[in-house]
Amino acid sequence: MRGRAQLLGLAAWLAISFAAAAVGGLASVRAQDFYVGLEQPGWAPPASVFGPVWTVLYALMGVAAWLVWRERGLGGARGALALFVAQLVANALWTWLFFAWRLGAAAFVEILILLVLIAATLAAFSRVRIAAGALLLPYLLWVAYATALTWSLWQRNPQLLG
Repeated sequence: MRGRAQLLGLAAWLAISFAAAAVGGLASVRAQDFYVGLEQPGWAPPASVFGPVWTVLYALMGVAAWLVWRERGLGGARGALALFVAQLVANALWTWLFFAWRLGAAAFVEILILLVLIAATLAAFSRVRIAAGALLLPYLLWVAYATALTWSLWQRNPQLLG
């Protein structure tokens, strides 16, 4: 592929990643107020941390998908890229379940599914290009942390996350 096609591909994969962020962002318009009102464990991050962390993670996801696409194309990496899109959908859904609909149990089950999808995507990307899988490692670790946080918040706030 030529330089222009590479740049367009990178822009497309970043756009796909950030589109998922935007869908989740719609559900979290008032998330900061809700989050700070929850009884939280001592290890919970301040609300101001989430935006910068997720911005970096979505950028890493887009670059990882681009590396896989660049290596094999859509046809050659169909399964890996389908997993990527599936985990993006699950990622956006969690925000709706937790912040918009305030369904703690559903959000917890869904984030467990998301964790499995991320691990599967990381493994599939690593088989295509090790760097692509490595770029998803911070995302996997953050979502593992978010899984524990989701559980803790749900358990501490059953009246708000019923």
